[in-house]
Amino acid sequence: MNRTLPLRNILRAATPLRTTIAPCVFSVAAPTPARTARVPSAAQVFVGARFKTTKSWGPPIVSYEELKPLTEQPTDDILIVDVRENDEVALGSIPSAVSLPLSVLKSHLSPTYNAGTFQKEHAFAKPLPEQKMVFFCRSGKRSATACQLADEAGYKNVRNYEGSWLDWTRREKEADMNGAAGYKGDDDD
Repeated sequence: MNRTLPLRNILRAATPLRTTIAPCVFSVAAPTPARTARVPSAAQVFVGARFKTTKSWGPPIVSYEELKPLTEQPTDDILIVDVRENDEVALGSIPSAVSLPLSVLKSHLSPTYNAGTFQKEHAFAKPLPEQKMVFFCRSGKRSATACQLADEAGYKNVRNYEGSWLDWTRREKEADMNGAAGYKGDDDD
């Protein structure tokens, strides 16, 4: 037997139940040095480098001032990764950076992706999960996504150069102009 409910019964069943929330009572103890001292979280500490976070959410941030020395004296300790697509990278990139487009980053950093295939496709060795990496893109949005995807794939030592390519090119132009303005050539004596 097919029985239908009146519309008012259906609506009554669909309305959410009202809930009450009991007030919470917190006891506040006097601040002590142990309670007020700020201890950086593991996400804010990049062992071997002095990177810091300027936000309370999202991936830890790397500034131009922190990244510039890494490009002048690259090491295998920290990998600078450009997540822009190949046609964007062809227009220029940060010195010593390697290219790993965001479109393939998730699948290529997965533990199941073959390291030999990675090396052939990207011309650098597949990073180990403990590898320290700084991601950048054009403006910092895709690199933040790259940090999240890398973290999900097991890479915990990732940072975001938030200003990315736009900030890098602006700062480099400023440095060139400041250097050129203070330069006194042989003819200027």
